[in-house]
Amino acid sequence: MADIYLSHEKPEKKEITKTAKRIEPAVKPSMATKEPKLMAKPLAAAKAAKIKEKREQKSINELIGRGHRLPLGAFVARPRNMNFESQGREEKIILLLRRHWITNMRWIFSAIGLALAPLLLTVFPLLGSFPPRLQAAALMLWYLLVLAFTIQQLLSWFFNVGIVTNKRVVDIDFFNLIHKRISDAELDRVQDVTFTVSGILRTMFNFGTVFIQTAAEKPELSFEDVPNPSLVTKVLEKIVRMKKQ
Repeated sequence: MADIYLSHEKPEKKEITKTAKRIEPAVKPSMATKEPKLMAKPLAAAKAAKIKEKREQKSINELIGRGHRLPLGAFVARPRNMNFESQGREEKIILLLRRHWITNMRWIFSAIGLALAPLLLTVFPLLGSFPPRLQAAALMLWYLLVLAFTIQQLLSWFFNVGIVTNKRVVDIDFFNLIHKRISDAELDRVQDVTFTVSGILRTMFNFGTVFIQTAAEKPELSFEDVPNPSLVTKVLEKIVRMKKQ
């Protein structure tokens, strides 16, 4: 009789668990530190540019002084709320120059003389012999012409300006409402700045013409009969020198 052996013991199964190891690429120290350095360079350059701009502005302000900011002035330093036609986004006006107010006396006296001219009607009987309606129409037309002459001269003085900004020099020649000429030159193209004061009137009231030699399309710009031409020349020379550094 065959012996039958019953075994209740099952063979042990070895459970094998595979653990996947996550291999992360090692970050090189040089790459980790390179990116912040690259980001820091533009920030440092921008900060240095702002500091330099503030120093230049302070130096110019000390040279100009408090100045006058009246919009109707002939020498306006650092004007506020004033812009010109071709002004750039980050362009700031340092000086706005017009002809000295004494130069307006010629056309002011001319306008006064023209306004008093109708009094000749009482002197010459021939002119007084015209009908009253014709006299009134002629008188109205005359005063309209005098008013137009006065407005034209005032606009010519107001809009005929020289402008010095932190980037360039601008000369605006205003002839009439439909004709004007704008010439400009970058500050780094300015080669020489001179001025002339000639005559008793200009010497007494301290105004003259500033000449700006440039390497631009127009070789010379001029600010005619502006107040304090020696100060304008110093400011221009200082700005140009700082721009070329």
